[in-house]
Amino acid sequence: MEKANIFIRIWRFYTGGFKNMSSWGRQVWIIILIKLFIMFAILKIFFFPDFLKTNFSTDEERSSHVLEEITNTK
Repeated sequence: MEKANIFIRIWRFYTGGFKNMSSWGRQVWIIILIKLFIMFAILKIFFFPDFLKTNFSTDEERSSHVLEEITNTK
């Protein structure tokens, strides 16, 4: 019962903080969210192709390749 109360208090703390945020604070958060979207969505699509899916056809081949790479001591 007490743990739920702590989570509710934390939730109210953050929601109250975002509601009372100044206009420049909201703009900063919008910039941060746009940058995170660019970093994780756009860059992943163009610069980080799915190597395992393109080079191996089954899950068994993928898992054996990963196991070889992890245990390979060069």
